Amino acid sequence: MGDVGSLSLGATAAIVSLIIKKEILILVIGGVFVLEIASVIIQVVSFKLRKKRVFKMSPLHHHFELSGWPETKVVTRFWILGGLFSIIALSTLKIQ
Repeated sequence: MGDVGSLSLGATAAIVSLIIKKEILILVIGGVFVLEIASVIIQVVSFKLRKKRVFKMSPLHHHFELSGWPETKVVTRFWILGGLFSIIALSTLKIQ
């Protein structure tokens, strides 16, 4: 998917979350992306403060690849995580 498709899907998801007044769900739906960003932030802060790395490499998917996982396995696991995050977000829509 190119920039036009991914940006329009992201904008649509954000607008829908604003319309239904469930803004926090955008973080749950995009949980894989939040994990990727959080791994970079953790790595940078840890290296600046302690001069030690938490992960072998960040973002998180590179850490798993350097740990010996094949790329297809990493992608499959992240798909599964994305699906789980989506199910969790959709299941909370009925909770008021």
